[in-house]
Amino acid sequence: MSVHTERSDAAAAAIRHHYDAGNDFYRLWLDESLSYSCALRENPADTLEIAQDRKLRYHLDAIDAEHATSVLDIGCGWGAILERSAKAGVDRSVGLTLSPEQAEFVRSRAYPGVEVRTESWVHYEPDTRFDGIISIGAFEHFATPDDSPEQKIGVYRDFFTRCRDWLEPDGTLSLQTIAYANMSRDQASVFMQQEIFPDADLPTLAEITAAAEGLFEVRSISNGRLDYAWTCEQWARRLRANRAEATELVGADVVARYARYLKLSALGFRMGKIGLLRLVLVPYRSGFFTDHPVRSA
Repeated sequence: MSVHTERSDAAAAAIRHHYDAGNDFYRLWLDESLSYSCALRENPADTLEIAQDRKLRYHLDAIDAEHATSVLDIGCGWGAILERSAKAGVDRSVGLTLSPEQAEFVRSRAYPGVEVRTESWVHYEPDTRFDGIISIGAFEHFATPDDSPEQKIGVYRDFFTRCRDWLEPDGTLSLQTIAYANMSRDQASVFMQQEIFPDADLPTLAEITAAAEGLFEVRSISNGRLDYAWTCEQWARRLRANRAEATELVGADVVARYARYLKLSALGFRMGKIGLLRLVLVPYRSGFFTDHPVRSA
């Protein structure tokens, strides 16, 4: 078994551990779009729905989805980006997820021009290039706690290399990820590492930029950690309001675990221990598009 296959299998198991708690459970505390990632809050009066819709529009605008014919969503979740890309008239949208429950949910919606695959980016081999690639909340799952910093950068560079090769020459990658900030891996919560996101390790900004060097130009970068603190607090409030129903669905232990995870996450973002990076990246124009095939090695 290859290192890539072992890593992909571990990631898939970790994703199922977290995301397959059941669609009905997540519906109790996420917004209507089932966006399970940081919202984009601009006004104190924003509702979770408004802030999540703004986040989705931010990423679609970053890749100019209105003029795109093909879009790839790496870590598509329950398909909020795919739904909006279909509504924007994108001819072909492909979503990758490691959660069978998420994939089945997206397929049940039958969005026009949308294909969802239960597959890792490590194994994905597209036949054609994309005008834009969006990845929201997946990057955190690419590396493991056992990886050295050099190994992490290697994994991230593999990801960026594939994204570069999959994009049209004038394409754009919009990436959103949690990252270590004023905290090291050794200071991370054992509870979070073992019970919430097993076999996952956050990147640092330095690791991301080192991995993208020579492949992508960073057009913009922002830190939305306070947005994510607020998002987690909104989720926690909704979970508390629906605790009885949630307990019936998944049991008291699971509800308590999620409540603790949301509280710790909000605190980590408030304290600056972790951040939320939004990066817009474009491939360097160096003629490599004639040198690299679309299919990955």
